[in-house]
Amino acid sequence: MRDTKRTMSMGCLYNLLPGVALLALAAGYSQTTKAGATFKIDDTKWVSIGAGLRTSFQAAENSAGREGDKWSNDFNLDNIRLYLSGQIHQYIKFEFNTDCQTCGNGGEVRVLDVIGKIEYNPYVNLWVGRMLVPAERREMNGPFYSADYNMFANGTPFEPADFNLTIKSDGTSAGSYGRDDGAVFWGAAWEGRFQYALGFFRGLRGGANTDDNLLYAQRFAYNFWSAEKNPGYYTSGTYYGKGGDVLTVAISNQYQEGGAGTFSDPGNFRGTTADILMEKVLPNNGVITLNGEYKNYGISGGYSQASRDAGGGFAMFEGNAYDFSGMYLFPQKVGWGQFQPYVRYVNVMPTGSSDRDAFEAGTNYVIDGHNARVSLSYVYGDMASKGLNYSSTASGGSDSAIKLGFQLQI
Repeated sequence: MRDTKRTMSMGCLYNLLPGVALLALAAGYSQTTKAGATFKIDDTKWVSIGAGLRTSFQAAENSAGREGDKWSNDFNLDNIRLYLSGQIHQYIKFEFNTDCQTCGNGGEVRVLDVIGKIEYNPYVNLWVGRMLVPAERREMNGPFYSADYNMFANGTPFEPADFNLTIKSDGTSAGSYGRDDGAVFWGAAWEGRFQYALGFFRGLRGGANTDDNLLYAQRFAYNFWSAEKNPGYYTSGTYYGKGGDVLTVAISNQYQEGGAGTFSDPGNFRGTTADILMEKVLPNNGVITLNGEYKNYGISGGYSQASRDAGGGFAMFEGNAYDFSGMYLFPQKVGWGQFQPYVRYVNVMPTGSSDRDAFEAGTNYVIDGHNARVSLSYVYGDMASKGLNYSSTASGGSDSAIKLGFQLQI
């Protein structure tokens, strides 16, 4: 816990390693099924329920400004999710999900997704309610379907809907956990190879958005090899070789007039991204997975550097960033799962602020894909110390962090 921190030397890393293997094997016994329970009502009506858990332990160097060989130790309850979905008509479905979004501060169960779905054919479908805003693959994966446990903690800057964990109307929030209230038209063509999503959302509430302008979001993807198969317009960071050979390139864009800044100093927000996923199943059944992402964010029509330095309003990122990772899934099983070592590099280059980056290396112990996985990682960089501070005075040193993460889902 954060109120029971104590010092830790690098030698503790070696004490963690035997426990990783034992805990990974123990996690294997808890996995009995790959999906939540589905209750069939009749030929067109059904209800499905499920749950997800992500919890971790992290030891971080100098995270509280201490000097010398001092480490913080934290146990974190990252996510507790309950899933409910169903179909009430041949073409009409619904989805309702919750998450404990403030588990680290005691915990409150809040609405994550509430979606009404009209799904008529593969080409044109409509979702309305609270859902993921079309964006780069990282956002469309969400934490449970990403290749890396630390995808968000050490990743590129957030989209507006992910900038604040809670939805507010005071000019500091444009959604929560990548979700926002709106509507999305989505579909696929050419045997599912071309996939699109076009969305309209509330975006920033209050503050700089004095005219209640909507946020417009689009994502277009093309599958050169096997067509990816996911619910709606969502994505995955890896398929562990179960999706065949995958090579997908996508671009996305978000724009909102008055989507950044303050009431007295508003700016128009634009976020453009490009991402790529390549996954190749080798002749020995090993799997290589490569993920890449590039972001270019801009703010026009106002929002001066002086306002950003003052820390007011909706201080969105402006500049460039990229994120690259590579991993290899060994075909051999060790105990109940397979090891998947990986490396990753993230670089963030804000306009008018200091650059920041992070190097990461680790391994996943994959028991049942995204449903049961244990991850051990080491990160070095100044992403954590500088955080979301994109002002000209942002500063912070490079530190190390070790994380052991558990993910279970049914």
